[in-house]
Amino acid sequence: MTVPGIVKILALTIMYETGPIERFARVGNYASYFRCIGSERFSNGKRKGKGNSKNGNKYLSWAYVEAANYARWNYEYVERYYQRKMAKTNNVVAIKAIVHKLARACYYIIRDHNVFDPKRVFV
Repeated sequence: MTVPGIVKILALTIMYETGPIERFARVGNYASYFRCIGSERFSNGKRKGKGNSKNGNKYLSWAYVEAANYARWNYEYVERYYQRKMAKTNNVVAIKAIVHKLARACYYIIRDHNVFDPKRVFV
């Protein structure tokens, strides 16, 4: 609950939907589990399809999107990061960038039992 935007209910949802963190070998596997990384297939450097876009945990994805929106509204450094992303892309991509950053931070917090440091995440 030290991560911005994650309140009690979202923390419980993330904890229960994630399960044991040891089942994810790397942080990329964790991000892929809740639909934060696209599912694409490549062959010989050419794109051959998108794969299963509904693959992953929708409840965990929902929890992180809610946390990102709450963090954007209540923390100035998250809002600054959001505005920088909005200057280059659209709303959905900017929110998903915050989601990805929060999820990566949560992965390391759960795995290593650290405290959230905003200077390491939102620079």
